Amino acid sequence: MFPYDFGFVPGTKAEDGDPIDVLVLTDEALFPGCHVDSRLIGVIELTYEEAGKEKRNDRLIAVARASLLYAEVKDFSALNAVVLKQVEEFFVNYQRVRNIKVTILGRHGPHQAREVLRRSLREKG
Repeated sequence: MFPYDFGFVPGTKAEDGDPIDVLVLTDEALFPGCHVDSRLIGVIELTYEEAGKEKRNDRLIAVARASLLYAEVKDFSALNAVVLKQVEEFFVNYQRVRNIKVTILGRHGPHQAREVLRRSLREKG
């Protein structure tokens, strides 16, 4: 069970070959397979190392447009610092049980998140 709503953007292809991942902050838990109208607020750049191979696997962060709790959040600077730290720790820890090492490289705002999304749409080709 994940403490956040974690999924992917349909019709995309990230650097790891899978659809690009997105964590959506919302007021209530979502159900698997649902589509959520969301606003990108940033991207957390990270790598993971599995079986001696390192891969890039950036994660988009978004807020549900219908959210009341996150209605004013447009980028990471408006997000509670504790929530942002928990999100980063979530990405590191949920892979740890699978012996996958995750390294956070940095975080960027919505402009960079949109660029990452655009690249994933082109790479699908």
